[in-house]
Amino acid sequence: MEKRIFTSECVTNGHPDKVADSISDAILDACLAQDPQSRVACETMVTTNFCLICGEITTKAAVDYPAVAREAIRKIGYVYPGDGFDADSVEIQCRIHTQSADIALGTNDSVGGAGDQGMMFGGACTQTPELMPLPVALARALSNRLTECVHSNDLLRPDGKTQVSVEYDEQGNVVGIDTVVVSIMHSADFEMEELRKYIRQGVIAPVLEKYGFSVDAVAHIHINPTGNFVIGGPNGDTGLTGRKIIV
Repeated sequence: MEKRIFTSECVTNGHPDKVADSISDAILDACLAQDPQSRVACETMVTTNFCLICGEITTKAAVDYPAVAREAIRKIGYVYPGDGFDADSVEIQCRIHTQSADIALGTNDSVGGAGDQGMMFGGACTQTPELMPLPVALARALSNRLTECVHSNDLLRPDGKTQVSVEYDEQGNVVGIDTVVVSIMHSADFEMEELRKYIRQGVIAPVLEKYGFSVDAVAHIHINPTGNFVIGGPNGDTGLTGRKIIV
């Protein structure tokens, strides 16, 4: 029988691109809360202790964009000054203006125009309770569990990524889980052996059990496979809005 492997990945909300997404989303929410007719095209870039917010916003709302951004960063968990990106000391610059009147002619309600486009992949199925393919559901569940652990363990940091490879038979039925990869940013005080034990027992095992699988039945498990992940988040990699739409 031919072996078929399908892999999906997900990132935590502390991934640099998701940090940028979260800031833009928070600004959108703040505008809509005051003015439901707001038109918001907000792009964000984050890097080492720096955040640039730019784009086109047409709204009657009075929003303190830097304050909204800092609160979004704080909620994610970037609150440690020594990590190179934190809510209180990050420099924030705003370059926001209203939408071009010429572009607005093509997107306003009177002509029924559309704004941006989206990216989609796959469709609903019966492999999981959430009606999503098993690799997608597991990768997302692992990322969500990582986020929970970040908020309860001071030695973990918000930036993380998960990958799950599921084996299928020729009829498309799940045979088992071939590989699980989990990478999570951490404090330099978290010894690698202890970190891997913590993630295996506190993240991977309970998530797999929820979906009816045993951690011991997974052929390959890789936890921080490249070793230390101390320099991460926007300090380790520049983040931009819209780069993680599918994952």
